[in-house]
Amino acid sequence: MDRILVTEKIAAEGLAALRKSAEVDVQTNLDKDTLLRTVPEYDALVVRSGTKVTAEVLAAGTKLRVVGRAGTGVDNIDVGAATERGVMVVNAPASNSVAVAELTINFILALARQLTHAQASLVDQKWERSKFMGFEVRGKTLGLVGLGRIGAEVARRARALEMHILAFDPVVSTDRATQIGATMTTLDEVIAQSDFVSLHVPMTDSNYHLINADRLAQMKPTAYVINAARGGIVDEVALANALEQNQIAGAAIDVFEKEPPIGNSLIGHPHVICTPHLGASTNEAQALSGVDVAEGVITALAGGTPRYAVNAPFVAPEEWEVLAPYITLGQRLGALCMGLVQEPVQSYEFEYRGELANVETAPVRMAILQGLLSGTCEQRVTPVNAPLLARDRGLKFQELSNADDHSYSGLLTIRAETAHGPREFAGTILRDEPHVIEADNYWVNFTPSGPLLFTYHRDRPGMIGRVGTLLGSGDVNVSGMHVGRQAPRMSAMMVLTLDDPVSPKILSKIAEEPDIERAYSIVL
Repeated sequence: MDRILVTEKIAAEGLAALRKSAEVDVQTNLDKDTLLRTVPEYDALVVRSGTKVTAEVLAAGTKLRVVGRAGTGVDNIDVGAATERGVMVVNAPASNSVAVAELTINFILALARQLTHAQASLVDQKWERSKFMGFEVRGKTLGLVGLGRIGAEVARRARALEMHILAFDPVVSTDRATQIGATMTTLDEVIAQSDFVSLHVPMTDSNYHLINADRLAQMKPTAYVINAARGGIVDEVALANALEQNQIAGAAIDVFEKEPPIGNSLIGHPHVICTPHLGASTNEAQALSGVDVAEGVITALAGGTPRYAVNAPFVAPEEWEVLAPYITLGQRLGALCMGLVQEPVQSYEFEYRGELANVETAPVRMAILQGLLSGTCEQRVTPVNAPLLARDRGLKFQELSNADDHSYSGLLTIRAETAHGPREFAGTILRDEPHVIEADNYWVNFTPSGPLLFTYHRDRPGMIGRVGTLLGSGDVNVSGMHVGRQAPRMSAMMVLTLDDPVSPKILSKIAEEPDIERAYSIVL
C-alpha cells in the first residue's frame, strides 16, 4: 500500500479521503533535517504553506510520486525540481475561491462604511456618528487585476451590488470577461478609473511589487487598494507613503510580504484594514481544500493526471468532463503501441478528432508520451516528466486536429511510422469508458484494461479453440474475445481479455502453434 506523509494540519475530511486508499502518517512541525530523514519512506507528501519542499527534499524523497498542497499557492514547493524528477505537484485552487471572494466583498463594504473604525470607536465608549459617514458601492467602479477563478467570483458578487467592473488579465478573452460581466481593458485603465482596485494574481517575478509608487500615483485620491491574493504584490512601503501623502483613500490587506508582519507600518494605520491571512479561513474552504488535494494525490498515485496538477497544462472546468477519459485512453493507447510495435519507429503522429479537437489536448499528449516511454526508460515516467524524457530521447511527433468525425463523438489516433509503413492505433470513449477500436491496423473493439493477449495469425477455423485450450491448461480464464481481420482466410488479429496474465511458458506454446505468426502478452 502507498504511504503518504502529511506534515501540516489539513481538514479531517481530507485525511479520511486519503486513508481510504493509502497508509497516512501525520507528522507536523518537522524541522528540515527530520523531514530529510523521514521523506524517503513515502510515496506522497501533503503540505500547506509552512513546509518548504525544496530540491533537496525532493531528491531525498526517492519514492515520491506526488506532492500535494492543501491550498492554492505553491510558492513553498520547487515545482521545477519536481518536474525534472517526474514528481507531480497538485493543489486545490478552487477550494478557497468563494471564501476569498466573499472576504474581498467584505473589504469593499467595510471600507465604504468605515466599519472597523466605527466599531473600535464604540469599544472606546465613543459615539461618533458624524465621523463615520460612508458611501454606497452601487454605481462605483471595481477594478479587478486578474480574472481567474477568484476574480470571476468577485465579479459575480459585485454585479449583484450594482457595481461597474473593469478587469485586466492578459490570458482571459474579451468574450469570457463579457460573460462574467466585466469590461476588459488595460492595467493602466483599471488603476486610473477604479474606485476599488482588487488584486487576484499569483505571486510571480513579474507580479512582485506590481502595485508600486508609480501605480499608486495613478489612482484616484478617493480610491482603495485591496490585496487578498499574495504578499509582495503590493509594495507595502510605497503604500504606506501613498497613504501618508493622501494619494489614495485607504486599503484592505490580508496578505503581507513578510508574515507575520511584525513592525509593519500598515498595521494600525487609520485608513487600512488588516487581517491575518484569512482568505481561505472558512470551514467550507478548509474542508474542500483537504478533499480536493486528497483526490489529486490519490489520482496521481494511481497513475492518472489529476484535475489540478500544477506542473501539467491547465484545463478549463468546462473542458475537463470531455477530456478526462481521453487522458486514460491516451496513456493506454501509447503503451499498447509500444508493446506491439517491436521495430524502430521513425516518428509518431497523434490525431485528435471530433469533440477531442475542441478542447485542450496537451494532457492527452503527455499521457500518450507516458505510455510510449514507460516500457523503455529506467527511471519512473509520469505525465509530468514524459515530455522532457521524450525530448532527451529525440522522440519525434506531430499533432493533427480535425473537428469533423461522423463515426464517433471523439477519436484519438496514434500512428507509428516505421520502415515497413505506418502502424495505426485508435480509440474512443463509449459509455464513459476508453475503447480501442483499431490495433495495429486491425479493426477491433475492446476495453484497454488489465491482462491482454494478442495474436497475429492466419485466419483459419479452430484458432480460437486452440488458443483457448492452451490458456485453460495454464488456468488462465478468458473474459472477452475480439477478432479483426483483413479478409476471410487472410491475416487476422485476436485480442483476448483475461483475468490473469499469461505465463511465459504458455505464451511460448501459443506462439509455436501452426498459423500463429507471433503472440504478445500485455498488461494495461
